[in-house]
Amino acid sequence: MVRPATLRALKRATAALLAASIAVSFARRAGAQDGAPRGALRQACMSDVQTVCAGIAPGGGRIKQCMTEKFDQLSDGCKSALKQAHAQSPAK
Repeated sequence: MVRPATLRALKRATAALLAASIAVSFARRAGAQDGAPRGALRQACMSDVQTVCAGIAPGGGRIKQCMTEKFDQLSDGCKSALKQAHAQSPAK
């Protein structure tokens, strides 16, 4: 026979686990939606980065700076993706 106190503790633990699972599910969905524009941007601009910004070491915003400085040399698809990503980014 299970004691009532043990049963209550088990119910609380189950409820906490369910709540945590739901929270993780929502977080993953939100992350997947945020990652979609970034993936499209990466796909549209990868070849541009490799050619226009060749030799630039990633990190510290160096690739972004290169793309900004050489925006006129980027492909139309990359320019469009950059403009769309900028329009969708939250204002700071």
